[in-house]
Amino acid sequence: MIIVSNTPFDAGERLNAFMEASQNAGAIASFIGRVRGEGGDTKSLYLESYADVTEQGIEDATKRAYARWPLTDILIIHRIGTLHAGEEIVLVATASEHRRAAFEACDFLMDYLKTEAIFWKKEITKSGSTWVEPRTQDYTDNKRWS
Repeated sequence: MIIVSNTPFDAGERLNAFMEASQNAGAIASFIGRVRGEGGDTKSLYLESYADVTEQGIEDATKRAYARWPLTDILIIHRIGTLHAGEEIVLVATASEHRRAAFEACDFLMDYLKTEAIFWKKEITKSGSTWVEPRTQDYTDNKRWS
């Protein structure tokens, strides 16, 4: 399941529902990304997407994950709009019979979201705002999957 929405979500609640629906999986790996304040200066983040293209790209990434690892289910929830410190931005959860596949697929999908998914992120601080680009390390991490 893929959800891109401006509606806040409860990651714990969504993860529990995913686990309940994945009773036959021997392993579930997850990642929850939250808005942090860099040195207390960040007031909020603003995320935009190009809805159809963004969701299709994420769908394609999940297809690649299913082809590469023996997964039983994937959940991706990604927020857009204005988010404040402590709010969840993203939840990625993967289910498989075995832990290695679940871990690697979750990592792969997060690397995709950080570097290839069509999202624009603006950091709003006390002194202004800046569009945020992926870090060099994010691109290096993503190259592992080529």
